[in-house]
Amino acid sequence: MIVTTDQLYKVAYKKFAIGAYNINNLEQSMGLFRGCIQSKAPFIIQLSKGARGYTDKRMLEAIIRTAEVIFPEAIFAVHLDHGDEATCYDCIDSGFYSSVMIDASHESFDENIAITKRVVDRAHAKGVSVEAELGMLGGVEEDIKVDEGHACLTNPDEAVEFVKRSGCDSLAAAIGTSHGAYKFKGQQSLRFDVIEAISQKVPGMPIVMHGSSSVPIEEVQRINAAGGKLDPSARGVDENEYLPAAKLGVTKVNIDTDGRLVWTRVHREFFRDKPAEFDFRPPGKVFMQAYADFIAHKNEKLGSAGQLDAVQASVGG
Repeated sequence: MIVTTDQLYKVAYKKFAIGAYNINNLEQSMGLFRGCIQSKAPFIIQLSKGARGYTDKRMLEAIIRTAEVIFPEAIFAVHLDHGDEATCYDCIDSGFYSSVMIDASHESFDENIAITKRVVDRAHAKGVSVEAELGMLGGVEEDIKVDEGHACLTNPDEAVEFVKRSGCDSLAAAIGTSHGAYKFKGQQSLRFDVIEAISQKVPGMPIVMHGSSSVPIEEVQRINAAGGKLDPSARGVDENEYLPAAKLGVTKVNIDTDGRLVWTRVHREFFRDKPAEFDFRPPGKVFMQAYADFIAHKNEKLGSAGQLDAVQASVGG
């Protein structure tokens, strides 16, 4: 059942975080639904601008609608990830999306507010909620690249003004994470002080954590052992920090890179071990199960596992 993003936030706020997972194809979709049913967790499906253009936006939407029929017990929202203004309007007008993210964080503070406010006005007229970004994460997210020298944490005082003037429904904050597979060198932790300050200054506002993949060292090692050349020193967010962050107001946690690592590991190992194989369906089946297990594990760390009944009672249906 597709619900609004706000309905999920209402149940989760300061209790657990909703996993927001990017998908691009059939195999990811099936693994995602299976993993969330397996762990009895609500979730958010994220479609990026790149994913919508990978084949055709209608293809992914059709896959999601079909999955909704195959898995009637699933409760989820559909979200546009990192949209520009035109893409946000397209998704709002489609009537399919629960929420959209407008990313104007690269603009000046006032221009970011102006763009976000335009999207908010258009979205709210159609019952769609809006996620906006304040502060800038470093790293690479599809066609978005920010070097670490230009990355900046969200200013809690600016967050108050930003939310008031823009009218956004959730705030993607820069709280110490980074996009992509090459996140941190050595040990780095989330900025819990920034999370807490934002939550105190803008009470009730769901905080969204982007760049939240953990980049498991075992995945990197297995990929490299199967012919990959990933940086073995790459590190992501410690999974054990998800739930403490959720208790402070982080209500949505975006996870994309880790899923790509699972896909790469499965396929590299499969064709390494079976070099005469050319049928893509056998490794696809392996991936769907591996991805389902990965999703169930992440939901446990987020605290969303086992929350399906609570969400069902809240949203009805």
